[in-house]
Amino acid sequence: MTKAARTRQFIIETTAPIFNKKGYEGTSISDITTATGLTKGSVYGNFRDKDELAAEAFDYNHNIIKNEIVNRSLGLKDPVEQLLVYVNFYSEVFEKVYVAGGCPLLNTAVDTDDSNPELFGRVQKAMRDWYDHVQSVVMYGIKKEIFRPETDAEAFANHFVSLIEGGMLLSKTFRNKKYLNSNLELIRRMISEMTG
Repeated sequence: MTKAARTRQFIIETTAPIFNKKGYEGTSISDITTATGLTKGSVYGNFRDKDELAAEAFDYNHNIIKNEIVNRSLGLKDPVEQLLVYVNFYSEVFEKVYVAGGCPLLNTAVDTDDSNPELFGRVQKAMRDWYDHVQSVVMYGIKKEIFRPETDAEAFANHFVSLIEGGMLLSKTFRNKKYLNSNLELIRRMISEMTG
């Protein structure tokens, strides 16, 4: 990795938690320069503008979660186990995600839906990838006769993602994990009902 690439990566890794906590609009160039110890010119010598840095920071934050879920899913063939990876992950890491400012998908979607089309596009893609993956796991389970044939894979994916993101939002807002736990338990019941 070149020195320029290392500097760019350092800036992304250092500012990613700030963007997640303070949001795109709330993160100032002063926040960025203070955290990195670099001048404004050095920061913008590595990024076209704040929009590009924010998009890279979002990808970094999102990939931490995505890569952990992928690693936990390696080798799993059973669609029930694949879905439970998400449930167990969010149950186990809520406090860590909470301290880091909350879910990067939810935070960034709300923060940028009208102000930064490039960043919002990345959020939409990340959310679509998650939604599509859950739907494909359910469709695979139906095909393998693990899930009931009448299961609506699209509706399940919608409920699955909404319950996790909504649970994260409520638990962060009220500073109480019980809302997320309740939603995760509902997802467990939904999975069980699909197999019954």
